[in-house]
Amino acid sequence: MRLALFDLDGTLAKRQSALSDAVPGLCRAHAFAPDVEHWLFTELADRANADDFVRLRDAFNLAVPATQLWQEYVGLMAAAATCRPEVLEGLAHLRAAAWTIGIVTNGASDIQRAKLAATGLAGLVDGVAVSGDLEIRKPDARLFQLAASRCGASLANGGWMIGDNPAGDIGGGHRAGLRTIWLQGRPWPDGLPAAHHVVDDVTDAITILLNETE
Repeated sequence: MRLALFDLDGTLAKRQSALSDAVPGLCRAHAFAPDVEHWLFTELADRANADDFVRLRDAFNLAVPATQLWQEYVGLMAAAATCRPEVLEGLAHLRAAAWTIGIVTNGASDIQRAKLAATGLAGLVDGVAVSGDLEIRKPDARLFQLAASRCGASLANGGWMIGDNPAGDIGGGHRAGLRTIWLQGRPWPDGLPAAHHVVDDVTDAITILLNETE
């Protein structure tokens, strides 16, 4: 079994563009002041969970329940999330070449799974592990182990991790005993072992994996 684990945000799907649509949409729906929108963009820049909307409600004394705001945000993010057709096609080619595909991602379970369903990725992967499932985050090797297990695979047999976050994806992949492909862009931390391959786009990573099949 050939196993390929992919990160979601910034690797398979575009989180920042979705955030740029979802936050203004939420604020327009409730006629929130500009300072609320600024707070949301600042606090949700890297990740979001339901507790953020409890803090938002408290900070601005909002009348709307925090649970409602979170659910609306999840829906807006899912609706705005995109995965390019060539990426979906590449994953389909991997599956046709007998690769087992998993996703290992940090984030709240409900929002990450909503994005997977909305982008069409859910139907192309064999297993998903989200940090919210176990309250552990990459680079913790246990999250990679969970992803492999949900794919019906074992990390003892090796595999690949593909992602854009040096510490979380590449460092975590190394800890889990996986070969790694880094989508370059973020600063590389000192002392972190190098990725096995460095690419500009996830489609390049998929090509590397397909060449491994031959």
